[in-house]
Amino acid sequence: MPQAAEKDDLPGVRAVERAAAELRRGRMALVEGPASGLAIIAAETATPRTLARLRGVGPALHLVITAQRGAVLHVNPSGEAVEILALAADQEAAEIKAIADPTADLASPLKGPFRRGRADEPVLDVHRAAVRLAKIARLLPAVVTSATLTAAEGDRIARAEDLLRVRAADIDAYEDAIAAALQAVASAHVPLAGAEKARIVAFRPADGGVEHLAILIGEPKPHEAVLTRLHSECFTGDLLGSLKCDCGDQLRGALAEIAKAGGGVILYIAQEGRGIGLINKLRAYSLQDQGFDTVDANERLGFLADERAFRPAAEMLQRLGFTRVRLMTNNPDKVAALSECGIEVTERVPHAFPSNRHNEHYLLTKRKRSGHYL
Repeated sequence: MPQAAEKDDLPGVRAVERAAAELRRGRMALVEGPASGLAIIAAETATPRTLARLRGVGPALHLVITAQRGAVLHVNPSGEAVEILALAADQEAAEIKAIADPTADLASPLKGPFRRGRADEPVLDVHRAAVRLAKIARLLPAVVTSATLTAAEGDRIARAEDLLRVRAADIDAYEDAIAAALQAVASAHVPLAGAEKARIVAFRPADGGVEHLAILIGEPKPHEAVLTRLHSECFTGDLLGSLKCDCGDQLRGALAEIAKAGGGVILYIAQEGRGIGLINKLRAYSLQDQGFDTVDANERLGFLADERAFRPAAEMLQRLGFTRVRLMTNNPDKVAALSECGIEVTERVPHAFPSNRHNEHYLLTKRKRSGHYL
């Protein structure tokens, strides 16, 4: 198995994980570009105290949201991935959270119109990276920022405020970096119901986050195209048996089919809610209860319809010795993504299960709007 890079060889990864942790704690961080920077807090965790601290950096604050959330708020699109909205000098934390969080949109319609940032506040790499950092932190993709700082101003403020600093370039490279540095940390034989000859290999990402798991069933041969299922973790479906999705059926069905076929692998990827995290998935469920479909719900939250990255799955396969797969999926994006990462998909194996009255609309939406096969 190829040796992964040591975590200490990845200072950019360390900076990103620490800055993301600061946002989750409600603290301020500094996102830096080559010539400019932003002091930021997460909109979701904003409080009167943290807003006052950020205004101490510079009184002109902005709210940076994704284009998806901007479309929901009827912000005239700029064509950029993010939109910069000006905040009033007395804008309160609760109002800022209401702009970022859509779960109360219908009960308390937001008042507009929203003002863009000043003409001299163009969208920069640091703005896009700041929102990306909020996603990495598994928060709503919206940040409150200072006005753009010069490199010298950012350096002075970081020292004065004792801020963690992170480069925009490291945020952009983060997902590929942690995938490339995956390490196999444990392996054990675990007999499973319907697949007694099974072994689980745990892969830890370089950020020390939740491990990805490879479930090897039988004795798959590396020189053959191995029967494979890429399964994104789903706490509600896999563990609790939620009827709102088909994830539990897909996981247990894959175990049974692979065992029946004599061997294969299931990659259990830590990408809850198509990559938005469990808390945001529950928010999306709340929006679905209001009548929005699964795609609209993610986009109202400010996310893409699917935020997953499949590079970790490709890395795991390669480290297990597999370069060719027969992929159990109805999602054409998985086929394309694995191929782009150097894994040959020799066959797409259909993998569908009957709907129930709770997930019928969800499955129909995946077919109609996300291109899933029947």
